[in-house]
Amino acid sequence: MSASSQTGSTIIPCLRYRDAHTAIAWLCKAFGFEKHAVYENEQGGVEHAQLTFGNGMVMVGEVRDNEFGRHIAQPDEIGGRETQCACVIVANCKAHYQQAKAAGAVIVDDYAEKEYGGAGYSCHDPEGHLWYFGSYDPWQPKPG
Repeated sequence: MSASSQTGSTIIPCLRYRDAHTAIAWLCKAFGFEKHAVYENEQGGVEHAQLTFGNGMVMVGEVRDNEFGRHIAQPDEIGGRETQCACVIVANCKAHYQQAKAAGAVIVDDYAEKEYGGAGYSCHDPEGHLWYFGSYDPWQPKPG
């Protein structure tokens, strides 16, 4: 089955947070994600969560010291830097920017209209993960 005939996301970023419950609430409030599923472990921590945005999804879990977890560094462990950035297409980028900023997102690159079309901005969430939001949709046909 080709990726174009599937429904939903074909690539799903996975992020780890020290306080995943707080992160999930913040991501929903600031960025407009919706809880699709949240699975807790016996201690009440987030073992695995799925947050949706349109046809996209991110997976979220608690920082864990296990074989997989040791491959992931948190931004505050590497000087506030990231090794990747989730890019999310939004319909109204200016309104999304204002909502995220009002919720406390740390703006890295201010909202700007882009020469290639659309608009965008980037920011850090409360645990330092880097996000890019923009209205340019590379799946849409180019005009002209």
